[in-house]
Amino acid sequence: MNEIHSSLVWLEDPEVFAVNRERAHSSHLFYETEEDVLTGEAMPLKQSLNGTWRFAYSPCPDERPADFYKPDESCEEFGTIQVPGHIQTQGHDRCQYVNTMYPWDGREELRPPHISRSDNPVGSYVKEFKVNDALKGKRIYISFQGVETAFYIWLNGKFIGYSEDSFTPSEFELTEAIEDGVNKLAVEVYKRSSASWLEDQDFWRFSGIFREVYLYAVPKLHVRDMFWNGSLDDTYTDGIFSLRAEISAENADCEKDGTPDGDTEEGGATRGTAELVLKDADGRVIFSESKSLAGSVCWSGEVPAVRPWSAEEPNLYELYLYVRDEAGELTEIVRESVGFRRFEMRDGVMCLNGRRIIFRGVNRHEFNVRRGRAVTEEDMLWDIRFMKRHNINAVRTSHYPNQNLWYRLCDEYGIYLIDETNLESHGSWQKNGQCEPSWNVPGSLPEWEACVVDRARSMFERDKNHPSVLIWSCGNESYAGEDILKMSKFFHEHDSSRLVHYEGVFWNREYDRISDMESRMYAKPAEIEEYLKGNPAKPYISCEYMHAMGNSCGGMSLYTDLEDRYEKYQGGFIWDYIDQSMLKINEQGEEVFTYGGDYDDRPTDYEFCGNGIVFADRRTTPKAQEVKHLYAPVRLTPDERGVKIENRNCFAGTEAYTFVYRMLKDGECVFERAVKTSVPPLGEKYIPLAWPETADSGEYVYEVSARLDERTLWAEPGYEVAFGQKAVKKLSLIHI
Repeated sequence: MNEIHSSLVWLEDPEVFAVNRERAHSSHLFYETEEDVLTGEAMPLKQSLNGTWRFAYSPCPDERPADFYKPDESCEEFGTIQVPGHIQTQGHDRCQYVNTMYPWDGREELRPPHISRSDNPVGSYVKEFKVNDALKGKRIYISFQGVETAFYIWLNGKFIGYSEDSFTPSEFELTEAIEDGVNKLAVEVYKRSSASWLEDQDFWRFSGIFREVYLYAVPKLHVRDMFWNGSLDDTYTDGIFSLRAEISAENADCEKDGTPDGDTEEGGATRGTAELVLKDADGRVIFSESKSLAGSVCWSGEVPAVRPWSAEEPNLYELYLYVRDEAGELTEIVRESVGFRRFEMRDGVMCLNGRRIIFRGVNRHEFNVRRGRAVTEEDMLWDIRFMKRHNINAVRTSHYPNQNLWYRLCDEYGIYLIDETNLESHGSWQKNGQCEPSWNVPGSLPEWEACVVDRARSMFERDKNHPSVLIWSCGNESYAGEDILKMSKFFHEHDSSRLVHYEGVFWNREYDRISDMESRMYAKPAEIEEYLKGNPAKPYISCEYMHAMGNSCGGMSLYTDLEDRYEKYQGGFIWDYIDQSMLKINEQGEEVFTYGGDYDDRPTDYEFCGNGIVFADRRTTPKAQEVKHLYAPVRLTPDERGVKIENRNCFAGTEAYTFVYRMLKDGECVFERAVKTSVPPLGEKYIPLAWPETADSGEYVYEVSARLDERTLWAEPGYEVAFGQKAVKKLSLIHI
């Protein structure tokens, strides 16, 4: 194989988006021994490279230290930077917020795929490391979980590879370049590339290595990729599943972004066995079967009376794959949490496990007030607990794949996901607020097709085993054309268990077939109703609505009321979840929220990034109260005799709640009792309540509250999920 040398020409070539990068694969966990399985995410075969790196900042490519990657080049004069983290949040370059425009608009006249030669900050990263003992003697890879927007990598002076696509993993094999002792890893990160034309999201423009970096080694027989499909039979009672596992051997070479060589039994490359073991939540084995290896191994089967997965009841099963060589020696154990659920279109309605579902959702940017998009596990745990506590059951990953941990949390806690490809190019077709696609990218341009389909593929391969992912999205606000149609076809061809979303067909109905559902932004309730009254073929969702800027979310009930009136109205996603605001020290030495324009950044859209129902520092806004109430899974309508309980859950009854009813007189509680009652999913019941007599004048409020009986992952016992009130003014008769 001829040695490849890096080239800056790649930065402006949309057809070069990956050089020597490993083919995308599932994100499952793997171990060598039963004891190792207990380490969970830590994985002894994984070595973190997070932490302090040496770093040099250059404002443009011509000023970068071009030879810094060479082994004999000293980097002692470099400063330091934290990985993961953005360059702009650590004292270099400047923060910039802009929405529909490109960051260079009004400063340079550029057209795709060209980029600025003078304004393209470069980060030169160096990390020295020794390989952990657990990884030695094996094939070793490096994984970059997120680098914005393009980067080159060298190890010990040898060029390893190049990659774009900021929000999906980029992995490279290091085996041949690894040395005993200290290794010098060099990474050169460019803020701008041709990929920047595809990453015009409504967000702060950062760059750098902003997600984790780690080495990993693979056993001599390794499950490189697996695809689980857990569904239900036509009665929605028994589970049916299929599993395909791709097994690679240490002596089998893999094509980069292609199919593996040597994936047959020829020469004994993958001889051995693989055993699938499926366990329920109690640890009982419900399925077990061993098969001979032949590169790819497939299983299928049925499991009677499974517990289906849903956001209301996120039931998970544990999948184990035990891989043994031809001598019967255990070489690898794969562990993954999986679910059984059936998501389908029935008569133009999206159904989960046989029932119409409503997406009570939000759009979620990854954001931290100090760290930007380099969010932490703590941030994600706070977010998902907030969502569950505020009755949010769905998230659209706007507008890029999120960190892998987020998907595991959504599986565990119960959140429906629209998983969105890293694609937004509205600055190429929206000019001065008008639709003008004369030089839209990707459009139907052949030179952009491979790179956008690759973005779809990278997201799909990583996330395909998560039951929480119900819908694949082709991206956001990129108009429409043959290239995005190819993305939709990719999803449909590779996954029959999910649907495909894309809002942009609204702007070009010639490509209506891209999306399985009608999806619009900020349509008025009357406009939505007009669509629904026309007996449409497709169900409707608002992929963005309410626009929670300032003191907003008023009139939200006009949208949620449609749920009860039109079967094909299936909810929406509030724009958005969290304010994008950065903390900064002002002239008085105080920490203050900052927005676009606070960094002398131009162009800018100022405070337009402050649209959340959560403040940037993760304090709850008053707007969240309205969202929680209107998204509540139980609707309570009390009167002077009792309360009507409408259970809006599709799968869960009300057995998990205690209903506390109380009377307030002029704002003070004068009576309180509790009652249990069972209302089936999608059912309703009126129950009488023993309210006390009210003889005195005053304002009386009859209030009923649904509260959790037991602790959950996201709330304590007694937490109020929903409430209803009725106020009555009573006047005493005055006798003269």
